[in-house]
Amino acid sequence: MKIIGVDDGKFHAFTREKIQYAFLCAVIMKAYKILDIKLAKIKVDGFDATEKLINILKNVSADAIILSGITFAGFNIVDPFIVFKKLNFPIIIISTKKPNNISMFYALKKHFYDWKRRWEIIENLGKIYSTITKPGEPKIYFEVIGNNSDWAEMILKSSSILSRIPEPVRVAGLIAKGVSNLNY
Repeated sequence: MKIIGVDDGKFHAFTREKIQYAFLCAVIMKAYKILDIKLAKIKVDGFDATEKLINILKNVSADAIILSGITFAGFNIVDPFIVFKKLNFPIIIISTKKPNNISMFYALKKHFYDWKRRWEIIENLGKIYSTITKPGEPKIYFEVIGNNSDWAEMILKSSSILSRIPEPVRVAGLIAKGVSNLNY
């Protein structure tokens, strides 16, 4: 299967003097092979990650997209429903820790004037599932859009090669962080 993994790079948190950017990286893989790498700069705590992700993937075909969470570059939220509608790839959102939507709600409400718009995306995600992708490793948590939890679990297990994190996401994170280091 051809799977796209998405993760972000480093940025300086809590710096309000100027607009900051972080790299959003999408890695397209088939089995163990990297087919393509796409990068976009997104605003830290902005609201452009959805648009930028769609733009870098608009001419790509894949069987699934795995997002390393729903927030990138701080609280720059990807709307997986819009991504699914525009690209027509099922989306799996993963987390190594069980998402704490209550603390997310309060953080959004405290720090963002448009918190309702951001919260609506999170609130609509649906059921949180969990699975063990590699024996002996802790479980990961996931949500799925455009397919069912059994399918998502199969994708997560089959793409977790070196660790419990699916390889396309793990590689995307390494590349995004490496490119970020070049900008510091």
